[in-house]
Amino acid sequence: MAEFLSSRDEHFHAGECAVQAHVLGGADARARMTAVGRLALRDHMPDQHRAFFAQLPFLLVGSVDAAGQPWASALAAPPGFVTSPGPQHLAVNVLPHPADPLHQQLAVGAPLGLLGLQPHTRRRNRANGVVSQLGPAGFGVRIHMSFGNCPKYIAAREPYYAPPNNAFGDALAHTAPPAAQVTWRSGLDDADRSLLTQADTFFIATTHPDAAAPSSSATQGVDISHRGGKSGFVRVDENALGQASLTVPDFTGNFFFNTLGNLNLHPFAGLLFIDFANGDLLYLAVKVDIVWEGAEVRAFSGAQRLLRMTVLRSRRVPAALPLRWGPATMSPVLADTGTWLPPQSALVNS
Repeated sequence: MAEFLSSRDEHFHAGECAVQAHVLGGADARARMTAVGRLALRDHMPDQHRAFFAQLPFLLVGSVDAAGQPWASALAAPPGFVTSPGPQHLAVNVLPHPADPLHQQLAVGAPLGLLGLQPHTRRRNRANGVVSQLGPAGFGVRIHMSFGNCPKYIAAREPYYAPPNNAFGDALAHTAPPAAQVTWRSGLDDADRSLLTQADTFFIATTHPDAAAPSSSATQGVDISHRGGKSGFVRVDENALGQASLTVPDFTGNFFFNTLGNLNLHPFAGLLFIDFANGDLLYLAVKVDIVWEGAEVRAFSGAQRLLRMTVLRSRRVPAALPLRWGPATMSPVLADTGTWLPPQSALVNS
């Protein structure tokens, strides 16, 4: 029978512990987080999580390449494409598009972070593990750590799987282009900037620097997490040389600091932005600086700190995600948070 993770080192790695101590205030806070970790972090998925993954029409996946760059990806198929043969196993019955960075990282033993997100209910569960098998139609994941997340900051919108040439209309009659026709760029174009500055959602993948080591522990893996805010919460800046950077607020969360803990040790991340109107995916490789305090933090309502992310590479894949989305409803907890820019796309307020 799978057990809860039990020792302090198995709850949180050194980077997470350091951020918890910095933000929460020392040894007493760390002791409280150890107690919380003992209750919340499992080396298996409970039955409700196993059933939840099987209901999803898409799955967010974090991976890391040979150079240590994390990547965030999305896989989609009709609900049921993810199954759980056992409490420590997920079977994913779809493979990434060749233009998706995950396509290059899938191999038996490769570390992955997983995020199951049901946007219309704001429910989400996270896990990490390693690829246990790889076949012509999908792959398996051996789960090392599993835990639930709160629904904060998620814009509720219902996704629908929409294969080409179906009742959803002619707009879906095309598919993503061949990988050879999608190039990596060092900057952003106008369409990218528009998507970024209107976004209310993105996904961020980070990694412990030892995630791919054979001796890595359950805490030293790849993670992928959701970030949400009002439309306009992502600020785009460019210097005189055309190098782009993004600045986003970091709001109060569960105090696990999985993302910040990884960034504390390895300041690189992979970002994924979804164009909910047409299924485009924008992949970004970024270097991250954490702005812990100062006037800029105080100026953004609700921000506890900021992430400033220099764009290293970008790739936009048209129509990569075979999903279409219903109208969005803003999370009620975002009402008192700010934006960098006047909103350019309206959410229907809860």
